[in-house]
Amino acid sequence: MNTKTLFKMQKELDGHIESKHGLENEDLFDRKVLALLVEIGELANETRCFKFWSLKPSSEKDVIVEEFVDGIHFILSLGIECGFENLDEIPSSAVSEGDTSSQFLKVYENVQKFRSSRAEDDYVHLFKSYMDLANLLGLTEDDMEQAYIKKNEVNYDRQRKGY
Repeated sequence: MNTKTLFKMQKELDGHIESKHGLENEDLFDRKVLALLVEIGELANETRCFKFWSLKPSSEKDVIVEEFVDGIHFILSLGIECGFENLDEIPSSAVSEGDTSSQFLKVYENVQKFRSSRAEDDYVHLFKSYMDLANLLGLTEDDMEQAYIKKNEVNYDRQRKGY
């Protein structure tokens, strides 16, 4: 995944939103963390991986990938806020290990660890665990990049329309 391009796109979107809403001097870190946690929960809800009591299948792949890239937006935004936007690539495991529910919990843990430390190593671990989740969900880098670009355009459109 071309993280440099995605960081650049996210930085432009963040700047647009902060300027439009007069937030240039606000500390948005904790609000972005909360937004990320909510987006991860929405993704988990669409996968239904934890719903052992239900027979209903997960949502279609296009819904899953759209929810997934909502999380990417906030992970990138948090990295920018901490000055990590020069990272070349975020590796993920080639092999998907464990189950999806366990991976969601690992992602949540890594969000909290990064929130406490704001350290680059913890940020990379967070991003990597999210990419490992993508592998478990059957998402490719191409799926994620295309969906990110599409959702980025939607986010600009929403700002123009007073979302």
